[in-house]
Amino acid sequence: MRPLASVGGRLTILLIATALLAGSVTLQDETSAPAFTSRAPSVGLPSPVETFQVPARLTDRRMDIRSGPIAVPIELLFPSLDQRMPVLGVGLNEKNVMDAPMGPAESPVWQQAFWYRGSATPGSRSSAVIAGHISDPLGRPGVFANLGLLRAGDPVVVHDIRNGLDVLFSVTDATSYPIEQTTDPAVLTEIYGAGPVAGKWAQPSADGGSYLTLVTCDGTFRNGTHDRRLVVHARRIF
Repeated sequence: MRPLASVGGRLTILLIATALLAGSVTLQDETSAPAFTSRAPSVGLPSPVETFQVPARLTDRRMDIRSGPIAVPIELLFPSLDQRMPVLGVGLNEKNVMDAPMGPAESPVWQQAFWYRGSATPGSRSSAVIAGHISDPLGRPGVFANLGLLRAGDPVVVHDIRNGLDVLFSVTDATSYPIEQTTDPAVLTEIYGAGPVAGKWAQPSADGGSYLTLVTCDGTFRNGTHDRRLVVHARRIF
């Protein structure tokens, strides 16, 4: 395995899987998860089973994982930071790594988040991955410049602009990884879940939970890229 290539020295997303990077396999059928079910804990007073609504499919099922970026009908909100951003759906680029669209300094891509189409639809019982640039070519703050300000318990909302559905996550933890650790399979599984790391589409989470992973660069910019990667985890609560 190897880490995903740096994109413009501003954003490096962690690698997918060796088979995908080699382009030697076709992704298996995507697991469908129409609803997320939250069950009562085994201790304490019982509570009813809740079925959470999940956004409908965000892209055409026939869309190739190597197709270019496409606007998807969701927005990402960080209420504690008073931040709201549009989202692009991205796949793998010509180097078989997760795409992170670029452009001139005035391009809107620096203020757009990137949902990886090989991960789950946000809100389903799996892991969704959304990344964003930390800065633009002029060094101005990118869409995820303040990602490190999120704290445990802070809300993260995925808003479906088609029907107004809000999928609410709560931040659970954040880790800044040295770039050297980004080839560790355990780290990759923490970010992508077991599916993409094994060369498959997103798979249901082992505990039935719905997870969101947010990724951007961190640390010091040197040798054409930042030397750390910030990974923020959140779990769906409504």
